[in-house]
Amino acid sequence: MIALKGAQVSAAIKEQAEQEIKKLKGKVPCLAIVRVGERPDDLSYERGAKKKLESFGLESRSFVFPETIENESFQKEFKAINENPEIDGILLLRPLPRHLDEKAIEKIIDPQKDVDGISPENIAKVFAGDETGFAPCTAEAVIQMLKVNQIPIAGKRVTVVGRSMVVGKPLAMLFLKENATVTICHTKTENLNETCKNAQILAAAAGKAKMLNQDAVGEGAIVLDVGINVDENGKLCGDVDFESIGDKAAMATPVPGGVGAVTTAVLALHLVRAALSRMD
Repeated sequence: MIALKGAQVSAAIKEQAEQEIKKLKGKVPCLAIVRVGERPDDLSYERGAKKKLESFGLESRSFVFPETIENESFQKEFKAINENPEIDGILLLRPLPRHLDEKAIEKIIDPQKDVDGISPENIAKVFAGDETGFAPCTAEAVIQMLKVNQIPIAGKRVTVVGRSMVVGKPLAMLFLKENATVTICHTKTENLNETCKNAQILAAAAGKAKMLNQDAVGEGAIVLDVGINVDENGKLCGDVDFESIGDKAAMATPVPGGVGAVTTAVLALHLVRAALSRMD
């Protein structure tokens, strides 16, 4: 099995970003990273994002709020970030604590600053196949992982495990746009392993540590693991038991070092494009 690493794909996206940065005429785009609480996966993603942005020559600012912040106060703080002219893009780390109205924030965010594709306008564009909006970074990272590695998508049987608006549903739409034949599964799918085994390309985005193993992977499949979980030993792991699928999969992405590295590169590219759109 070939391990599909994110570094090469990230480097290709960086080259693309560097060409677009030239059009900014010296302006350095700035991303606001909005985090509520101290969830380990949020902290890990924030660290990776800040490091990646810095490597692209971009700026970031963290806006951190206590998990106990009241809904009204959080919306007020978020509006201030949204309206700040020095901020070109906003990354909201989700899910938010349950007492906060995430849907309200999705409606508040400026679609031009919505670099992770959470606003109704950007999501609608993804579902319509309209490239003028921002797709969620992780979903787009999966597609980039395949394209940069010159893995054909058109006509392939693709199974996406996960139905969230963060990854699963938009990723399915991006695969459809690339002319794949798409099946969406989730944790309540009957005979999940059998459905997954039929896939030529399997994307795991259910958010459950090591839920898929060799029994869910068909011979020669390409496996893309979107999951970022913390296992019982406190180590980062994906939704796929990477070690167990070596004899079945032709290629697979490790966690860490796979799709996550590409996700932050897509985020950086989106930030550059957001800054460009605000110059028009």
